[in-house]
Amino acid sequence: MTWTRVERPPRLYPGEAAVVRVAHDEYALYNVDGRLHASTNRCPHQGGSLGDGFLEGACVHCPLHGWAFDVRTGAAAYPAQPGRIHVVGVKEEDGALWLDVPEI
Repeated sequence: MTWTRVERPPRLYPGEAAVVRVAHDEYALYNVDGRLHASTNRCPHQGGSLGDGFLEGACVHCPLHGWAFDVRTGAAAYPAQPGRIHVVGVKEEDGALWLDVPEI
């Protein structure tokens, strides 16, 4: 993993999600009560864009079929739901936004 600078979305208010790009990959960025979290952007069910989903507390709901995941841990939000998402580190430093993503 390596810290990679990403372009910051114009505004990301608490309870909102967005998609950011790192090279040819997309990651979802979430604002949970003022704290940023990030994960891979694709739902493991059918590939829905999690950055286009909606947040309910710390859980993102896929816009395609409603599968939900905790953006802090990647775990499925419902016991009967299989799968998980890969979360990545996020940091803000000197006004820049960084994600800890796999090396390209």
